[in-house]
Amino acid sequence: MTDTQMVLKNEQATEQLARALAALAQPGDALLLTGPLGAGKSVFARAFLRCFCGDDALEVPSPTYTLVQTYQAPACAVSHFDLWRLGGPDELEELGWEDAREGVVLVEWPERLEDLTPTEALHVGFTVGPDGVRTVHLHGWSDRVNGVALSASLPA
Repeated sequence: MTDTQMVLKNEQATEQLARALAALAQPGDALLLTGPLGAGKSVFARAFLRCFCGDDALEVPSPTYTLVQTYQAPACAVSHFDLWRLGGPDELEELGWEDAREGVVLVEWPERLEDLTPTEALHVGFTVGPDGVRTVHLHGWSDRVNGVALSASLPA
């Protein structure tokens, strides 16, 4: 497994990382986004979805209340899950988790997946330091992620 860590100097760097990873995503992939509120998960998800779907103007509402939003991209469907309000992994069946796994899934609050966590997922962990500096840690996709850190740290 690849472990990469980088500082995200601004929102544009977060967006650039999301676009770089969207270019690598394939049907069956899962990206698991962790981090505290305000760490950059929503900025990342919005940029990822716009790039993966090929639509820079795509409206990307937060799935906090709907729990899942699904978009049709050229390669496959992509589902954005926000599991903050999920009662447990058994509720995922009602949300179409198994069908969504045929496409790409982007999951906020993935710890609620419990034993349904995909083993080959890319873990994207956001942290915010006391000085407000955001850092992201990537774990997984060792066959694809090499070199992304360098490209994401370039100025937007």
